[in-house]
Amino acid sequence: MAADLGELLVPYMPTIRVPKTGDRVFKSECAFSFDSPESEGGLYVCMNTFLGFGREHVERHYRKTGQSVYMHLKRHVKEKATGAAGGAIPRRRNGKVFLDLELNRDFNGEDYEYEDEAKLVIFPDHFEIPLPNIEELPALVTIACDAVLNAPSAYKKPEPESWEEEIQVSRHARSLRQLDNGVRIPPSGWKCQKCEMRENLWLNLTDGTLLCGKWFFDGSGGNGHALEHYRATNHPLAVKLETITPDGADVYSFEEEEAVLDPQISDHLAHFGIDMLQMLQKRTENGHHTDNNARPRVSEWEVIQESGMKLKAVFGSGYTGIKNLGNSCYLGTVVQVLFSIPDFQRMYVGNLQRIYDYSPLDPSQDFATQMAKLGQGLLSGQHSKPPMKSELIEQVMKEEYKHQQKGISARMLKALVGRGHPEFSSNRQQDAHEFLLHIINLVERNSAGSENPSDVFRFLVEERIQCCQSRRVRYAERVDYCIQLPAPIEAATNREELLAYETKRRDAEENMKAPPEPVRARIPFTACLQAFTEPDNVPDFWSSALQAKSAGVKTSRFASFPEYLIVQVKKFTFGVDWVPKKLDLAIDVPDFLDLNRLRATGLQAGEEELPDLMPPIVLPEDTRDNSMGSVDSPEIDEVAVMQLAEMGFPLEACRKAVYYTGNMGPEMAFNWIIAHMEEPDFAEPLALPSMMDPGPSISDSPMGAATPLANSPPEESIAILTSMGFPRSHSIQALKATNNNLERALDWIFTHPEEEESDVLSDMADTEPNDNAFSNANSHSDSTLSPDRETSGPRVKDGPGRYELFAFISHMGASTMSGHYVCHIKKEGRWLIYNDHKVCLSERPPKDLGYIYFYHRLSSS
Repeated sequence: MAADLGELLVPYMPTIRVPKTGDRVFKSECAFSFDSPESEGGLYVCMNTFLGFGREHVERHYRKTGQSVYMHLKRHVKEKATGAAGGAIPRRRNGKVFLDLELNRDFNGEDYEYEDEAKLVIFPDHFEIPLPNIEELPALVTIACDAVLNAPSAYKKPEPESWEEEIQVSRHARSLRQLDNGVRIPPSGWKCQKCEMRENLWLNLTDGTLLCGKWFFDGSGGNGHALEHYRATNHPLAVKLETITPDGADVYSFEEEEAVLDPQISDHLAHFGIDMLQMLQKRTENGHHTDNNARPRVSEWEVIQESGMKLKAVFGSGYTGIKNLGNSCYLGTVVQVLFSIPDFQRMYVGNLQRIYDYSPLDPSQDFATQMAKLGQGLLSGQHSKPPMKSELIEQVMKEEYKHQQKGISARMLKALVGRGHPEFSSNRQQDAHEFLLHIINLVERNSAGSENPSDVFRFLVEERIQCCQSRRVRYAERVDYCIQLPAPIEAATNREELLAYETKRRDAEENMKAPPEPVRARIPFTACLQAFTEPDNVPDFWSSALQAKSAGVKTSRFASFPEYLIVQVKKFTFGVDWVPKKLDLAIDVPDFLDLNRLRATGLQAGEEELPDLMPPIVLPEDTRDNSMGSVDSPEIDEVAVMQLAEMGFPLEACRKAVYYTGNMGPEMAFNWIIAHMEEPDFAEPLALPSMMDPGPSISDSPMGAATPLANSPPEESIAILTSMGFPRSHSIQALKATNNNLERALDWIFTHPEEEESDVLSDMADTEPNDNAFSNANSHSDSTLSPDRETSGPRVKDGPGRYELFAFISHMGASTMSGHYVCHIKKEGRWLIYNDHKVCLSERPPKDLGYIYFYHRLSSS
């Protein structure tokens, strides 16, 4: 028999692999479904790729890859036998449990026992070889089988990426000298102290200066002022502000030229008013808030979860819960709402077979496949079946009746969408709003060239900016997916109660008394909407009419209305100690919403537009001083020009490259050269209007002359995108559609591949004009475009601004770093509560305590 088995396996030996360090063995869940070794058909693990497949999907993998040898895993779960006294027989070590799998928490370990079974199956004939079978199998097969059986489950103990380098502790960390200069960093409103950058900001841990980093090819970056500061001061360590969490932060050593660890990072940040210890105290092991003022949260938890009410469990299609993997409720609530929307159902579940048939060789790493898998699990009803009548009778007899709702696990999707993300890849609690936008972004990126279900959320915002001194205006449009409503506490209807409570609270603190019963602010929804429409001051506004900084105000209106409207209430804020805090408030959110009065109107009669001028390029002080007497030619960094010329490029081309990239260094200029080498005037001398016209020269303005926009984005931004391989015309189009925001333009390119004109015209019903039409009077209310308008802008599904509430996500807890999320969804005229794996009819949906609200458009009839 041994010889027969050996001969049988000989043709397949080259395809059988032994798992190496770093290989993930998916032996707990199917890549296409939620089948597991505990399912009726068990799980098949490919002995080459180590991917797991249920009985329904293993044939597909065999046909696609030709891999014939699979290990079939089956775990039998059965109730323990009872002793004479009626209790369970004491647990004995069961030698038949050999799979390294997590025990199913749906079965009480004291009342159930497990028995594991494994065998090799050879396709297509389904020839089975029981395991272990050491004597009869070739040595390589025996070793491979033993390694698969003993390998940890893919998500039980993730291996670190093999290419990651271990970050070392900085030599400066323990001896870092910090200046006692009184610098305190606020929790928001950051800006580089030497330019206008508000992203990629680094805090120098010696003197507290806040400066920008350098440009990177992923679209992030700055002007390199943090590095310049180090060269001038030799202050070695800096921390990236956006990465500060209770668990640490990203620290960079300029002197060591690499990312480093700082064991004293908490003390170093506290020196500048950032209290990481206080941030950590806001989160306990189970994510619940623990400070002394937690009493209002008890009521909040009870109201939102509808505790104390006899909620009726529901089963069937669309009523499947999602297991909490430990602080993963933010993901569960978001995807429950998304898959209640027909467009997401149609995209991922309606196209299930096509997505599965065209999935890559590793479907666990494919976004569409994992979304389809989750959607099918939620909508099929296979994982939400009511208990059998016999089971109910048995449970009643044992007096242990409980809802038989197990839910499904989104572990594979969570690992995929969180990959590479510093927050969503962790097991910490997260902000559901941030995750919603993250998912929408992933849907956009993975829908290029196909139906995009997130189109239902996209809308255009018209921004009207007015110079307060000249009274001139500028209109622009941008894409958005959500409106954020402020919560004006001053508009609370119970303001007197709040003032009285605050007085009692202060008195209790001063006299060491117990705090009074907290009072929740009640704010009308109309007040939130009014605060949303109020003009905002524009920080650092540069008026092209005055060619100088001035005061400016901005108002926002809907240039289009989405099919589904997301409304977030801004309940979270930062205290002066950097600890995220939640405002305790209730808002009377309406079931029906009419926003038509907020429709944008465009340029009005009597309004005068601001000139299309860009702010001047700000040159360094020493360079600016030398340029004051120069009229004949613009100031150009000749050192950078010579560096480029030494590479063999024409001198005049180098001069143009340095000029058009604003003297930002040879690296930026080099990108410009690469992007413009094919142009006919590439090597022609630099010719500017200020050099040919007798008009004002650079020296006439202390900051340099402004240059016309000419409807063209900044040349340096175009150069960066074209250097990444994108066509120049497509890069310009992307920058125009995103207000010249480089990072958003990069996302726009990925989600808007170049299309033939006929393809674009076929989508005219769902297409909105691009920025070229922003300043026109665009007060239209239908969803179609006139033929003479541009059709290359972002696609939106415009229509009337009348909506009905159909879902909301609520948060319980003191901050986004802790607590719990649940969602309520209206289906078939009934409100339901989705609380992790439990799905029940809602008796009293707490609409006034929600955090994110979802509305669908009402028909115009």
